[in-house]
Order: sequence, then C-alpha cells, then structure tokens
Amino acid sequence: TLLPRIYMIVHEINERFCRELWGKNRGNWEKIRHMAVIADGYVHMAHLAIAGSHSINGVAVLHTDILKKEVLHDFWEAYPQRFNNKTNGVTHRRWLLAANPGLAALITETIGGAWLEDPCRLQDLAQYAGDASFQQEIAAIKRRNKQMLARIIRERNGIAVDVDSIFDVQVKRIHAYKRQSLNVLQIMDLYQRLLEDPDLPVWPRTFMIGGKAAMGYYIAKRTIKLINSLAEVINNDKRICDKIKLVFLANYNVSLAEVIIPATDVSEQIPTASREACGTANMKFMMNGSVTLGTLDGGNIEIRDAAGRDNIVTFGLTAPEVLQYYRQGGYNPWDIYHSDPRVKRVLEKLVDGSLSPDREDFRAHYDSFLHHGDQYFVLKDFAAYVAAQEIINDKYQDQKVWRQMCIHNIAHAGWFSSDRTF
Repeated sequence: TLLPRIYMIVHEINERFCRELWGKNRGNWEKIRHMAVIADGYVHMAHLAIAGSHSINGVAVLHTDILKKEVLHDFWEAYPQRFNNKTNGVTHRRWLLAANPGLAALITETIGGAWLEDPCRLQDLAQYAGDASFQQEIAAIKRRNKQMLARIIRERNGIAVDVDSIFDVQVKRIHAYKRQSLNVLQIMDLYQRLLEDPDLPVWPRTFMIGGKAAMGYYIAKRTIKLINSLAEVINNDKRICDKIKLVFLANYNVSLAEVIIPATDVSEQIPTASREACGTANMKFMMNGSVTLGTLDGGNIEIRDAAGRDNIVTFGLTAPEVLQYYRQGGYNPWDIYHSDPRVKRVLEKLVDGSLSPDREDFRAHYDSFLHHGDQYFVLKDFAAYVAAQEIINDKYQDQKVWRQMCIHNIAHAGWFSSDRTF
C-alpha cells in the first residue's frame, strides 16, 4: 500500500527468480522458499540484492568463507561464480600522509616517495626494522603524537596522562559484539590486582575507550556509563600510584581519530570471532605503527598474515569455535563464574555499589553475562584476554623488540590500502 509500483516490480523479480531456482532445484520447494525474495510476509532485501547482482563479495577472507559456507550457502551453491573476496582497505593518503605527517616524512626520507602512489612499497621499510637509529626516530615521532593527544585529554577530560605509559586504545561504535565490556572487565581485574600488590610489575598503562552508542541501544549507553564510572574510581585512587588511568574519549569522530590513531601503542580489536566482518580501524592503527591486540576475526587474520605472527598478539575463540557453539550450544557462563575467581570478583563489583551508589546501574551487564547466556562469549575469552594483556606488558618493556614490531606493522600496511581494494 505504501509503494505499490515498487512492490509490483519486486514481485515480478521474485517470480522470475523463483522460476530460475526451480530449474536448479526442481521439486525442492523448501529450498526455494528459503531463497525467495518474497517469503513469509517479508521482502528479503539481501536476497533481492543477490538476485540482481553479478558479483557478490565479502570484506575479508574469513567472512567471505562464512558467506559461502554458512550465511548464503544455498546461494553460493546456485551461483558459485558470483562470489568473491574484496578485503576492505583504508586510504593511506588520509590515515598516514595527512594524519601523521612526521611519520610520512620519515618514510619518504628513508625509502623514497614511491610509496605515495604504490603503498605496497612500504614493505621496503622492513629492512630497517632492526636499525637502532631508525627505531629511535620512530619512537620520537610516536612520543610527539602521544604528547599531542595527552594535551587534548587534559583540555577535554581534565585528566593528566603519562606520555611514557602504554597508550592502549579501543575506539569504535559501542556495541555488545565489539566487547568494550571485555576491556572494562580486564581493567577492573588489573585494578584489583594493583590494590592487592602495588609493586605488581606493570608498565604504566593509559586505557582509552571511545565511541558512540545508538540512541535506542540501552546496553551500549550503559556501557558508556560503566566506562566513566570506572574511570572516576581508578583515576582518583592514589593507592595505585597512577600505574593505570582510564579515559573515555567523548564525541569520537574523524577529526579526533586523526589525533588518536598516530598516538596509539596498542590497538584493541577484540570483537567476538565471526561477528566483525572486517574492520578498518585495525588497518589505520597498523599503518601508524600500533601493535594489534585482537581476536582472530575479519581483517585481524590478514594483518597477522601480512605483518607476521610475532608482530601481533591474538587470543580467544576462533570463528569456527564460536559458530559451533551457536549451532550446538555447550557453553554455560556460570561454569566460568564458579571456576575463575577473577571473573566472579569483577562481576560482583558491577552490582555491589563499588562503581555506583545505584547498584542497579550495571545490572544489565551482569544479567547479560550470567542470565542471558553471554552470547558474545565475554567470560569465555576473559582468561585468554588477560594473558594476552600480560604478553603486551612484557613485550613493551623490551623497547627494541617493541619498535621492531611497530616497524613491521607499518611496512606491511600497504596491502590494506583502499587503492588495492578498488
């Protein structure tokens, strides 16, 4: 009734498409219904797109495989020649040349300017990964970028951060599957361990989380509240001697990202495996010499393959393991709660008044983990994530090794330029 002519056209497309499917699946009415453009009272827009396309691509190798084997398997069987992969890319002109002019100038000075038009030439930097002089220049540029971000944090948040601390950053849309909550639980655990042992061998760490929540997305808005409440507690507790700080970067946008990304040491890319189709922030951070701490999902896998396994820190369930749990069950978050005292302690902190006078402020998070099945496997990946954070802590203390990791990431970032994707 709203769009009658468009509906007539879509209906005709559906008729023709179903006739074509009948030729491929004669007698299999259930399969045709599953693939139809119009079925069960809905117009299935993805099916319409497939019916009208000659080329269908995923945005990372893993997720192209998931499309073929899981999400669009019937369509792939019917039209295998249409499916292909186009891993996402980002423009090095914006996210390196413009956002980080100091680094861009050093690269040009070191290997020439050919990388500007052929970003894969960045790989020529790999030969300098162990060069002490080049490492020092890279470190000096990173420190200047950190000083710039620290000034903005002081102006906007009123928080003084140590530029010699590890700048550990997670900036992206606030969403349960992106697991800002996993980051928060790990910070809570580290904070508790520092209270118990102020001499814990932890390199000073500044955790930064930024992003926006959709207007009607309640748990995402509560996550922003949780981050800020935890920051209020940690940043004002003198007992931990400023070993960790937590900052929420409000109003995250491109302009702010152009300051954050060049200043970042650790790039947090920790979605539930199989849920992040690709990601592009991971590529921007890599291009600017950050080390990725991530799950084996989307573009993270290809960053690992490009930069080398020694130059990224990964953890947690793999996509096949997650999909297996989704299909067959077998995961009970209460098992983790009862077997890992760290998990029990941080979850109880959500609802015991430690973070807010209103004990119900973060009840939704507590319930999502324990009473609603923890569908994004936050508790399942918690121990592995804490262990990965400890690897980051150890590697950063050997600055020669850390700088080599950073340089290898820059050198192999050219593949992730959008020039190659297009």
